[in-house]
Amino acid sequence: MLQEPADYSFNIIFMEENKKQFKGTNKGERRGRSDKPFEEKEFDSVILDLARVTRVTKGGKRMRFRAAVVIGDRKGKVGFGIAKGADVALAVSKATRLAKKTLFKIALSKTTIPHWVALKEHSAQILLKPAPAGSGIIAGGAMRVVLELGGVPDVVGKMLGGNNKVNNARATIKALKSLKLRTVSKK
Repeated sequence: MLQEPADYSFNIIFMEENKKQFKGTNKGERRGRSDKPFEEKEFDSVILDLARVTRVTKGGKRMRFRAAVVIGDRKGKVGFGIAKGADVALAVSKATRLAKKTLFKIALSKTTIPHWVALKEHSAQILLKPAPAGSGIIAGGAMRVVLELGGVPDVVGKMLGGNNKVNNARATIKALKSLKLRTVSKK
């Protein structure tokens, strides 16, 4: 039978009393980590467009990346951001930060938009119309991404102009911002 050293119990007591001095004794305390549970993301994001852009300078070509990001909570808030960066991760993070700054609330009437909107933004022409409940999102491309992340359950959309994703997303955002709810006056 093994015997414990006489000062073993003293060491345990000393460590318990002065636990704060011994950093890294608990697994969660290492390197700034904590025991907090993983937090859910507030917004869903979709990279709408990712392009390598080149600028010709005196010394040669300078390559950068352009990212267009749409974020939304699928409950009525949506935002759009576009930014350039030296690498893909930097461009995406910049665009996401810009998209969070441009978040706005979509005016909804029950499960659809309150009225139809026809709009032109640069080369993109779009048309948004209310749809009966249960129709879903009847739209394609960039317009569909914006409407899904914005949380519009029933809508009909058509892109009539160019097929540039960035312009179509901007036009959809502009159309959703222009929506107004009707106010009924009681007499």
